[in-house]
Amino acid sequence: MTPKKLLIILLSGTGGLALLFAAVVYFTVSGNLPSLEQLENPPQNKASQILSGDGEIIDHFFIERRVNVPYSQIPKNFINALIATEDRKFESHWGVDIDRILKATIKNIMAGHAKEGASTITQQLARNLFLDQTQTFSRKIKEAATAIQIEDTYTKEEIIEMYANTVAFGRGAYGIQVASRQYFNKKPIDLSLSECAYLVGLLKAPARYDAKNNYDRAINRRNLILGMMRDAEVIAESEYFEATEQAIKVSQGKKVKRELDIAPQFVESIRQNLNNESKIEEFDIYRDGLIINTTLNATVQRYANEAVEQHLKEFQTTFNKAFKWGNNQKLLTSVISDAIRKNPEYRAASKDRKEEVERRLRSNPKFIDSAKNTASTIQVGLVVLDPKTGAILAMVGSSPKFIDETNEYKYSLNHANQIHRQPGSAFKPFVYALALKNGLNPQSMVDCGPYSYKDPGSGAIWSPSVTDADCLSAGSMITLAEALRKSVNSVAARLVTQNTTASEVKSLIEEAGIKSKLSAVPAIALGAGGEVSPLELTAAYTIFANQGRYVEPFYVNTIEDKSGNVIFERKQKVMNDVIDEGLAQQMTAMMRGVVDAGTAGRIRQIFRGVEAAGKTGTTNDNADAWFVGYTPELLCGVWVGFDDQRINFDIIGRYGQGGRAAAPIWAMMMNKIYNDPNLPYKKRSFGFQEIDSLGAPLVKPQAELNTNNNTSNQASNLPAKKKTNSENQTQKAAIPQGNSVLPKLPKRQ
Repeated sequence: MTPKKLLIILLSGTGGLALLFAAVVYFTVSGNLPSLEQLENPPQNKASQILSGDGEIIDHFFIERRVNVPYSQIPKNFINALIATEDRKFESHWGVDIDRILKATIKNIMAGHAKEGASTITQQLARNLFLDQTQTFSRKIKEAATAIQIEDTYTKEEIIEMYANTVAFGRGAYGIQVASRQYFNKKPIDLSLSECAYLVGLLKAPARYDAKNNYDRAINRRNLILGMMRDAEVIAESEYFEATEQAIKVSQGKKVKRELDIAPQFVESIRQNLNNESKIEEFDIYRDGLIINTTLNATVQRYANEAVEQHLKEFQTTFNKAFKWGNNQKLLTSVISDAIRKNPEYRAASKDRKEEVERRLRSNPKFIDSAKNTASTIQVGLVVLDPKTGAILAMVGSSPKFIDETNEYKYSLNHANQIHRQPGSAFKPFVYALALKNGLNPQSMVDCGPYSYKDPGSGAIWSPSVTDADCLSAGSMITLAEALRKSVNSVAARLVTQNTTASEVKSLIEEAGIKSKLSAVPAIALGAGGEVSPLELTAAYTIFANQGRYVEPFYVNTIEDKSGNVIFERKQKVMNDVIDEGLAQQMTAMMRGVVDAGTAGRIRQIFRGVEAAGKTGTTNDNADAWFVGYTPELLCGVWVGFDDQRINFDIIGRYGQGGRAAAPIWAMMMNKIYNDPNLPYKKRSFGFQEIDSLGAPLVKPQAELNTNNNTSNQASNLPAKKKTNSENQTQKAAIPQGNSVLPKLPKRQ
């Protein structure tokens, strides 16, 4: 082939590709671009509604009503930061930066993924106003074409003005007017250089660079923006260093209590989950008027809120009377030091200024009192599930005291699904379930005396702590059912080392849905093999409450667009058979003993007339208090503790254990639910046939099932008179050892 022919072929091929590309562009944009009228009148926003499962509006996702700020009132530092960061050729290009597109394309090809974007400010405006967020070639073409239209219609100043008034800064704040008020409680024109750089830094990923979520990341991002401004020579070197020294002092804003705000952290969990839901990525939950149908039961949620507030109000008072900072000076010094290190002014200060800031904070009584109050506030995590479906019916993620004292409580740590703590004895049912599977039965006699285990590999000796429930002398025996009822540590230790293994226990717990990292060590039998969230642990108990089957918890049933079209529907997931149905019923029978006359016996002072089963949990030094329990139709887990794990309930002794710190909340809430005739929860018995140890049918008197105590609205964490028993000791009304009620073991259908 001659060079001339090769050249002709290459030119023809290039021309053909160019024509093909032009055709693709034409058919992509033809009839799909906004008209001039649409450009001048952008679409209006419509809030998305969040509905409970019983049809009540519980919240909205929306954009705060904004007042557009004219270009003259937008800080010059904000404009300079925006251009230096997002689009350095803004003043010279015509909507699209070809050089930047080519450079970004090469970098992305070299990296093997989308490492760098190339959208100009005008393209971003086009996307925000008229397009969706999907990452497709056709959308990018439409974005570029719309940007060219915008540049042809508006001046550069008008484009900046529109952009600044419509862009998302996070937390539902669209536009600089709302953002400057929400983050700094200022008018835009009053923002400092540092504050302007912070707001521009948010634009890349508002939640990721929010100072409330990660202060150090926010500081680094702001300083990066300042550095780019310095490199672009829009600020001097001295201005750069002065701004980087300043703390990011995000305003708490004005707290507004709203009637709809009954489940703030449940709603926030939905928002976070929807941000990662691919099925609705083309929609904007703040602007597209979606209808989000959730699993929440508004009445159950209100009863959960009431129970938490009722119990913790008195429980916090009890703790405050016993705990004295004067007796914990070493801890106080450490708490104050930690509070200083987290203080925005201290973190932003240069090394030579940190000492001066620390000295000033240590001498500030208001700062000291705030640090002490934060550290000693009792927190709570509660979740209610339908054990048959996994639907989340209620969620409480923070204590009422914290909510009352914190403006941004909705976005704070959710203690129902974001904390991870050791579960203590709440892990024991999984050990006992394996013991039953491996041949024991509830009436099997087991040794409850002191016990030590020598690891055959390392030779290490493990001696579980002895509690009031453990037998003091070697050779003492107890039934398996009574051991669980009393939460005897030595029995659980024997079971995990003699009847089953730590690996088997770990596997069962993981089959029950626990995804947190666990260690297959003998101490897992006592809850020391890892940390779990309250939601995880509660869902794991579905294997007992749902006839051996695990179901995954979920928040949302369906989502509809503003026209009523279903755009998301949760698919029914296959339930996993984890344990045998009969085994699950045996475990329910044994855990009924825990509630009726065991470590959770205090429940029966509040909630009667409905069969219930569950297990308490308390970690070392009473740091974490747990109760996970269920009725025939509802499953609920409660965790009570502190954010600062150096503070615990040890000072109040047995009152800080799971049976007294957590179980009363469960009991108060359940009593409210089962006393409400308008709720659908009517089943009072688990329903499987019961037999005595000799195999004879046992019929419960109907009067026992109908008995209901209506005095549950009184707080019950304090007894009428002092008792000497701890959580692991029980009331005298024990289940008879020789004639315990056992469920008949049906065959799996």
